[in-house]
Amino acid sequence: MRLNQSGHSHCLFHLQRPISHQLGFLTHSIALSNTMGCSCVTVAALVFCLLHQIQGNTRPSNNVVNSGSCDLFHGRWVYDRFYPLYNSTTCPFIGKEFNCQNNGRPDNDYLKYRWQPTSCQIPRISGRGFLRRFRGKRILFVGDSLSLNQWQSLACLIYKSAPQAKYNVIRTGGLSILKFPEFDVSIMLSRNSYLVDIMREKIGHVLVLDSIQNGNFWRTFDVLVFDTWHWWLHTGRKQPWDFVRYRGRTYKDMDRMVAYERALRTWATWVDFTVDSSKTQVFFQGVSPDSMNPREWGVANSENCRGQTQPLLGTQYPGGTHPAQLVLERVLRRVSKPVHLLDITTLSQLRKDGHPSAYGYGGSRGTDCTHWCLPGVPDTWNQLLFAALFQS
Repeated sequence: MRLNQSGHSHCLFHLQRPISHQLGFLTHSIALSNTMGCSCVTVAALVFCLLHQIQGNTRPSNNVVNSGSCDLFHGRWVYDRFYPLYNSTTCPFIGKEFNCQNNGRPDNDYLKYRWQPTSCQIPRISGRGFLRRFRGKRILFVGDSLSLNQWQSLACLIYKSAPQAKYNVIRTGGLSILKFPEFDVSIMLSRNSYLVDIMREKIGHVLVLDSIQNGNFWRTFDVLVFDTWHWWLHTGRKQPWDFVRYRGRTYKDMDRMVAYERALRTWATWVDFTVDSSKTQVFFQGVSPDSMNPREWGVANSENCRGQTQPLLGTQYPGGTHPAQLVLERVLRRVSKPVHLLDITTLSQLRKDGHPSAYGYGGSRGTDCTHWCLPGVPDTWNQLLFAALFQS
């Protein structure tokens, strides 16, 4: 703890240090406070800070613990008997494809892991507090089925802590709308896998890497959360386009990482020229990884994520940085308007156990190592989004 120039105190206890060390620091600080003539309020603040940190080591608090320049995205998964944050049987928003327990998944340890940043805490979401904070606001998720994963998770987190709040769900085309009339809050999802446009022409469907026609709709929202990556590697019947166009030239195909970066640069240009940062906050969800290659985490006797029941417990992913994440970070560095990166890639890579695998929409006939069970990893994405929104 230290005193600033106005005499107010700041909590600077370190979660990583043993409690005995912190108690010694507390005793020394109280003596120093008496020597300096500090008030009883200062001493009380010292005691409060330590007790708050000790409590944070046993169970997550409801507030962000400010430890200076803490990186919320660097940490590890820890077992927490108080998890999950909600029950899949009581949340009406979970789709069949993400409801792993209802689909017969026999294990449940994967539900019990909490993301623990290295030197601070992240908050649990207070649904009613969230609704009060964003009264009269509209929030839009734009992306693919991973955005759907996150949107359903956020709906469950709010519903769990504000079960009496009335809501309406409207689905029209690729737009899903969750409204809370009492608070005049709308949380929407626009399914848009590439962010850039797919045009229907005589030659077929054309993916146009330098065109965004939906931008006029996006710009009207108070909070935007974007996501794209999953569909860029789809080929064959899963690919929803026939040609690629860039700067007026049409191609049968293109290196997918190159196409991905060109599309992101188009989106970045749209942000810089269109978004009013005084009215709209922009977030980009980091790349959500799949878990299709067990060699990346040192397992040779498995084909994919099927049968995985435990996360990787370190702070680094053995398989290294996701290449799409490097592209995304490179593009974001060139954006002049404020864009907040939800850097969820590494923490998600560590959760090879969190996918539906054989307990998704396809059941035992398919293996989903791309999406995430709910409750599960997207709840942490939303806690990090929640922390960023409340700090801004």
